Amino acid sequence: MKSLIWHWGRRGAGPIFAARLYEAIAALPGQEAALSLPVAAEILEGPGAPPCVWTEPTYESPLGYLWQRLLTLAIGGRTRRRLRTLRPDIAICTMPALLDARMLAGLEALDIPYAVIVHDATAHPGDGLSFHATDQRQALRGARHLFCLSSHVEAGLRRKGYGAGGQGLTKLWHPPIGFAAPLAPARASARPHVLHFGRLLPYKGLDLLADAMALLGPREFDLRICGEGPNSSALMRLAAMPGVKVENRWFSDAELPGLLDWAGGVVLPYREASQSGVAALAIAAGRQVLATNVGGLPEQLGHLPGALLCAPEAGAIAEGLQMMLTRLRAAPVPVEAPASSPVSSRGWEDFAAAMLEALRV
Repeated sequence: MKSLIWHWGRRGAGPIFAARLYEAIAALPGQEAALSLPVAAEILEGPGAPPCVWTEPTYESPLGYLWQRLLTLAIGGRTRRRLRTLRPDIAICTMPALLDARMLAGLEALDIPYAVIVHDATAHPGDGLSFHATDQRQALRGARHLFCLSSHVEAGLRRKGYGAGGQGLTKLWHPPIGFAAPLAPARASARPHVLHFGRLLPYKGLDLLADAMALLGPREFDLRICGEGPNSSALMRLAAMPGVKVENRWFSDAELPGLLDWAGGVVLPYREASQSGVAALAIAAGRQVLATNVGGLPEQLGHLPGALLCAPEAGAIAEGLQMMLTRLRAAPVPVEAPASSPVSSRGWEDFAAAMLEALRV
């Protein structure tokens, strides 16, 4: 079977997820795969860029996006020619993006089935505009099969009526996301380094983290808040605290290994979550993780000895930080699944194999 893997967002977790899935499917016996990413995808700029047979023009501004949407009808023939050349048996969207309508139109015209990996069943606070702009409902309605990464998202999709009327719906898991070169193991430190990174949006619980830091009082550790988002009151409170550094900007793919190399532990004080790509990066890097027990996070992290789960409350987060700091000052416990864990061997090739097996049903 030949699979076309596509994601047409330029930056963030989407292109990384697509590249890892492409590599995993291509490595399976008897499988062919092709990868399509935006021409300006960050992952294509580095020395370890994946082979990409279809680079799609994209945008770098709202005006550029509108122009590309206007071009969608005019370039429909080009999309269909690309698909005829590649001749995939199945197309797999690894994460919905703003220009998917042109791919969906081409697939429909040529009667090529497609599947979608659904990362969120509903929009998180602060995500509403981008969530609806991708027209995820259109993509999901026409898909032969939907895949999700947690029971939390599966339940949300089934409540909305997906996975019925002949449409397949399969829950998989979020594989760890490693880098081309493995990071050095975390080192014991008298003054540990704790990291929070990702989009700095309201549901990420930065207000809870600020309250937890206030409860801790004098601190003998460093905390970095790294990511892009609105300059909220919670960020301003954190930036004023001793030992805390707020870096409110976009961090490129090339900067992520350096962030995790600096950190001994990662804190995720989320108010809600479907699952976490940040946690997947931390797991692959062997870093400690402290997360709130919301949404799909207990399913993703609950079996890992180097992960701590707590209630989404300031006091519980403060206690969790104290526990993680004690570990980091001693010998950090790698965040990896024990041999007896049912997901201990579930890397990308297992993920890809499970997906293709579901598509063959």
